[in-house]
Amino acid sequence: MPSGAFEGYEGAEDPAQLNRAAHDSATALLARVREDPDPEVVERLVAFTDEHGIDTVAELWSRAGARSLPGALWRIYLLRALIRQDPTGMGYVYERGAERATTGDRVVAGAASPTGPDEVLALADQILRGAFAGDFAIALERAASFCRITALGSASLADAADLADSDRGASLTTRALRLSQLAVELSACARLWRRERLD
Repeated sequence: MPSGAFEGYEGAEDPAQLNRAAHDSATALLARVREDPDPEVVERLVAFTDEHGIDTVAELWSRAGARSLPGALWRIYLLRALIRQDPTGMGYVYERGAERATTGDRVVAGAASPTGPDEVLALADQILRGAFAGDFAIALERAASFCRITALGSASLADAADLADSDRGASLTTRALRLSQLAVELSACARLWRRERLD
């Protein structure tokens, strides 16, 4: 390639600049909406990924650290997207986990009982709405509780599936692990937010 041809190529974006942009955008958005939580604006933010796709949010925040404000917002949007992709399946997994839960996670998550597709869809919207217009730490804790319950439900289904279909059992086990990790990250963000250390 002739040396002049390199002029047409831009270098990769600086990771530090991308990280700063993620933090600045998350901070500005949350501060602006929480300062004046206009219900119309909050509803537009809740429905943002329905119109523009989860990839738009991913470009902004998915590379941010798990224990950061953009990382927390990304995880809440991601959880909502997972629920919206398969509300029937998520409702079933949640209900299965709730039947086996021995903690207060079902109360904290706040899903109506029995929990079906309509209930998990409503819960996903309530959690995201609460991130913008309510107590942010509570929204994070509700999301974490939902993840713990669905992780428990996925693990239970994995145990049952292992006998008939080991691949399905492995897939459900992986999902349970990812949901558990998501719960840990969301809970950590809630603690940091309460200490005013989530940036």
